[in-house]
Amino acid sequence: MAVNPTRMNLINTRKRMALAGKGYSLLKKKREALVIEFFKMLKQSSSDRERLYQMLQAAYKTTVLASTFAGDFELEQASLYVSDASGVSVGIKNVMGVRIPEIEDIQKQQKPQTFFQSSTAVSDVSDAFSGVKETIIDTAKREQSLRRLILEIDKVKRRVNALEYILIPKLKKEGSYISFRLEEMERDTFSALKHVKKKLEKGENEQRLPV
Repeated sequence: MAVNPTRMNLINTRKRMALAGKGYSLLKKKREALVIEFFKMLKQSSSDRERLYQMLQAAYKTTVLASTFAGDFELEQASLYVSDASGVSVGIKNVMGVRIPEIEDIQKQQKPQTFFQSSTAVSDVSDAFSGVKETIIDTAKREQSLRRLILEIDKVKRRVNALEYILIPKLKKEGSYISFRLEEMERDTFSALKHVKKKLEKGENEQRLPV
């Protein structure tokens, strides 16, 4: 292995192993929390889509009724005074380290200016589609958040796998190799010292023999 078997390298390898273990544990917890959040938002998103579908059906029925009672001309005249859907702001919020888009209807809190006196039926159409717009924004916000969470979960999963199957096994192998080589060198050193000691003792004994 391309690693120098020294005690300092062994200490550093053990420190890296400890750090990798902590990182692995934290990333696993983050992945679990993101998965829980994903399924919670997925359930809410499904409810949003169902609610949006029902609201659209109701809004179109309201439009048909308004056309019947007030006539298409009044509906067309009222539509000229309806503002477009440009009053939407997009920001970013941070959820567990994930940058999630925050979509808000900036016209929601503003009182609409009406210069056209319409019938109740036409006003019902306006109210119905205002509700549809709010639900579309909520649904879009949730689904964009889901996409970001999927990407983040995938990224965290790759990091967890890299630690579990590549880095941690590699560090363990390096640590074992360094420990083995150090023990081997200690045995060699001990044997060498023992051999030297024997030679010295032999030399001393020879000097003590009478001439």
